[in-house]
Amino acid sequence: MASITIRNLDDTVKRRLRVRAAEHGRSMEEEAREILRQVVGQEKPAHNLAAAIRARVAPLGGVELDLPPREPMREPPTFDQA
Repeated sequence: MASITIRNLDDTVKRRLRVRAAEHGRSMEEEAREILRQVVGQEKPAHNLAAAIRARVAPLGGVELDLPPREPMREPPTFDQA
């Protein structure tokens, strides 16, 4: 296993890491490992535009649209040279 040293870490960040670790019942070192696993260890999922749009407009509520009645399909054109 590799090791890493992080220098010049803001006191606020260290304090927040300590609190987060305590909330999860882990040491600060294990919490930092878990954060790195989540952020760096996995490939980023593909961006799903439809899901992003749906999530953005969902709080606004739905809309009921009146759909026109379906009609039978028309005959396709023929391209015969008669």
